[in-house]
Amino acid sequence: MELGIRAPSSNDVGLFAYPAEKFMLLKGYRKEIFRPDCNPNFQSLHCFAHLDTNISEVLPFLNTALGGSTYTEDPPSVTFKVHGKLITVHSQKIAINALKDEEEADKILHWLKQEINDTWEKREQIKPSFQGISKPQVLEILKFLPRNNCRQCGQATCMVFSLLVADGVKGPKDCPGLGGPHKTKLQEYLEQFCPES
Repeated sequence: MELGIRAPSSNDVGLFAYPAEKFMLLKGYRKEIFRPDCNPNFQSLHCFAHLDTNISEVLPFLNTALGGSTYTEDPPSVTFKVHGKLITVHSQKIAINALKDEEEADKILHWLKQEINDTWEKREQIKPSFQGISKPQVLEILKFLPRNNCRQCGQATCMVFSLLVADGVKGPKDCPGLGGPHKTKLQEYLEQFCPES
């Protein structure tokens, strides 16, 4: 009796052969670009990427692989400082600040998606870390600054500027009133936390 079904033969090359596809933990996201509410006149943009899957399991491994500056267990998140930007990766969202344009956001998100998937694939070779690296202290940074709240840096006070320096968003060159030995000492202080900068 003929059922119209035949067994595959050696002539059916590639009929059931699929290329081994690398497993991807994160496949996609929805991007949201906006200007900060606190000052809509700021030139820089912020970005949220709403992830299509929960990636909380990879965060401790990513923290080790990329050297997170801050790690939070509940709710899980890890923050990185990359080229003067703060990037925080949550379970289902990525937040990036101080972007010059949407193209820069796309480049960072593409890079981060690849890092997340590569880290997940190699997780058996990576020791997870649940702590951030040590970071500069705000009050120590403030000691080097003029402390006159001149606002030439674009911030309301030297304390606010110190917070941004501690987070890696600003640096000694961003304070117009900082010069001479104070500028050098602040740079030396910061270099102990991020020697490659």
